[in-house]
Amino acid sequence: METVNVSGLKNNPSEALRKARRDVVLVLNRDRPDALVIGVELAGGLDAKGVKPALATALFRDGSLSLARAARLAEMPLSQFIAHLSRLGIPVVALNADEAAADLDTLESWLGSS
Repeated sequence: METVNVSGLKNNPSEALRKARRDVVLVLNRDRPDALVIGVELAGGLDAKGVKPALATALFRDGSLSLARAARLAEMPLSQFIAHLSRLGIPVVALNADEAAADLDTLESWLGSS
């Protein structure tokens, strides 16, 4: 087991992440155990069937990943990931009423000029 203190984690998070790829990292806060950091590859957490698509879906839905990056994480072609989101009722594009109206105006203007 590796250890890192909170100040070391703040100053150099990449070191803790490197350590977590090799072993479990115990984060110490004032010399007391505070958290564990476990690399996903080490834990094998992403290997189970359906985990990557579920994680990608949640991260996209919460706005943490773009559509393209989420599809890549899910290991799906973009079109397949969009269909997956659609089946779950998750909008791929989220617009408010004003944005939708502006887009519609732009489309109508574009269609009228061609």
